[in-house]
Formats: sequence, C-alpha cells, structure tokens
Amino acid sequence: MRRLWLCVLLLWSAAFAGYAQGVLAVPALSGHVVDTTATLDASQRQALESKLAAFEAAHGAQVVVLMVPTTQPEDIASFANRVGNTWKIGRKAVGDGVLLVVAKSDRKLRIEVAKSLEGAVPDLAAKGIMDSAITPAFKQGDYAAGLNAGVDQIMTLIKGEGLPAPAQKTGAWQADTDFQWQDLAVFVFFGVLVGGAVARRVLGNKLGSVATGGVVGFVVNLATGSLLIAGLAAVAAMVFVLVSSVGRALSGGHASGYSPISTHDSWGSGSGSDGGGFSSGGGGDFGGGGASGDW
Repeated sequence: MRRLWLCVLLLWSAAFAGYAQGVLAVPALSGHVVDTTATLDASQRQALESKLAAFEAAHGAQVVVLMVPTTQPEDIASFANRVGNTWKIGRKAVGDGVLLVVAKSDRKLRIEVAKSLEGAVPDLAAKGIMDSAITPAFKQGDYAAGLNAGVDQIMTLIKGEGLPAPAQKTGAWQADTDFQWQDLAVFVFFGVLVGGAVARRVLGNKLGSVATGGVVGFVVNLATGSLLIAGLAAVAAMVFVLVSSVGRALSGGHASGYSPISTHDSWGSGSGSDGGGFSSGGGGDFGGGGASGDW
C-alpha cells in the first residue's frame, strides 16, 4: 500500500512539474506597453506609451498593456492575475493598477483590475469597455485603435475615483517614497564589495578606490538625479574600498573568513519590479476583479 501511495504521489508531482514548466513566463515589465507579438509598430507603441505615462504622471494610477501570442496552458484570467501580482502595478500605498492583456493568437483579452480600483472599474464596466471599444476594432484588425479606445475609457473611469494626487517633483529629484531605495542600496553595496576588490587588483589600492568611488557616484546620480547624494555615495565607496585594502594588508593579504564574492546570503531583498527603466509602484493587489472577452 505504501508503494502504491508513493507511486501516486510521484505521478502527481511529475504532472505538476510538467504543468509548471509549461506555464508562460511573465515578461519583463519594460514600460506601460509590453508587446511580445510585434503587433504595434514603433510609432503606435510610443503614442500609447506616452499617453499612459502622462496619465500616471497626472493621476498616479498605472495602466499597463500586455500583448502575448497565447496564455496557454493557462486561461487568460489566471495568467493576467499572475502577471498583475508579479508586476505589482500601481502605487504601493494606493494599489491603483489596471492591466489590459491581449492574447492575440487565442483571440482573447482581459482587463485585470487591482482591488482598490474594483469600485471604479467594476466587472460589468470592464466587460462593456471590451465589447464596445476594443473588440470591434480588433475584429477589423486595427489593434492600435482598439487599445487606445479601451485605455481611454479605463482612464476616464479611474479619473472619477478621486485617488490621491501623485507625488510632485522637487528640483531635479523627485522625493517619491515609492523610489526603490532598498534596491539601489543593495546594488551599490554589492557593487562596491565585488567591483572594489577587482579594481584594487587591476589598478592598485589608491587608484582602484578612486575608480570605484567614481563609478558608484555615476550610478547613484543616474538613479536619483541628485549630485549631493551621488557625491556622498562616491566618497563613502572610495573610503570603504581604501580602508578594506589597508585591513587586508595588515592581516597578511586577506581578512579571516572574508570573501568579497560571498554575498549571496543577503541577495534577493529587492522587489524585482524594475525593467528597462520603468518600474511599477510596488502595489497592485490583484484579487481577480475584471472581465474577459474574445473577438
């Protein structure tokens, strides 16, 4: 009997593993428009991207369009929910995200709505947007027109929800609490550990420390737009690498039990939501609200 149950368990495990391997991977979140089907040309994609980016800047909510060939073996509702919760569209404190998924070869689409916007975009309204604005254009082969008409209606509904205003920019740097400071800190920390060690070996202790500080300052300035923060980070990195080199020299060339490459224990603390220069707000709790359709 034990062998029989063991065989059944192994068969279930193998079936589940096969299903998991066949599930479509969630694409990288590279912008407000992610088209893996190459359906939209450059001008169409850029126009839609600019519209959604401007809406986010003005109202805070994130609306993202994803086009894939198919969602199989998942149905489009399960796939859209998985993508929404992986990407975490919408501001962290508000959760104002909407995802429009088009499975072109399946001829199916889905409007997936984060929980906080289910009142603004209820299931019936989402279905109405697809039936009246999106699918008629899709049936004519005009995907750009359908997507634009659909997001226009989605944005109109969101505007009426009275969401908190987005954070305003102050100078060259936006003091936004949604900025991924933890990701930047982790990246800089490990970059200094690994890059500093390599720079010291190649350039020597002093020059390697200066070079590491310069690279860190450049990266931090790109990420924050603040010369003050970049300068402080550069000095801190340079001093850290220089002090580390002195410590290694005093201990006979290496610190006891220390390896600049052994940093995996702290890795993985970032949100992983960034892609191609675009980042979600870290919110978007998607509970299955929205509607599906076809054409």
